[in-house]
Amino acid sequence: MLAPSFQEEVARYHQAVPEITRGNTAPIKELYSRLDDVTLANPFGGIARGWAQVEARLDQAARQFRDGEMLGFDTITSYTARDTAFLVETEHFRARLDGAAATEEFALRVTSIFRREEGYWKLVHRHADPAARSQSRRSLAQPPA
Repeated sequence: MLAPSFQEEVARYHQAVPEITRGNTAPIKELYSRLDDVTLANPFGGIARGWAQVEARLDQAARQFRDGEMLGFDTITSYTARDTAFLVETEHFRARLDGAAATEEFALRVTSIFRREEGYWKLVHRHADPAARSQSRRSLAQPPA
């Protein structure tokens, strides 16, 4: 069986990402590398490094969301080399956050880096933050909440 192309892996990734907003991390976990240099920087802050930390952070993020619905992906750019690839996108979704009664719309600025491992594309870094829209200089100086 042929290993999936990067485009096929991106299609799987796009199916897996919204599952987090439904409380399900299994599909995204399948895509991650298990090597020590894997990292995750999600909108909830901090950077997880190594599979154990990344897995825990994915589970933590999934507990924050319910009733998620993906509204779309805007791919800004992507690049594929022999053994590495990256994607820069804006993700648009709707979900209930922290047990809120109503859903809210979210837009995340996301950079995802993939590496070919044993012929398969594996996610090795994901950085997602809510700065998908232009920020004022003043907002950059705000103390963390």
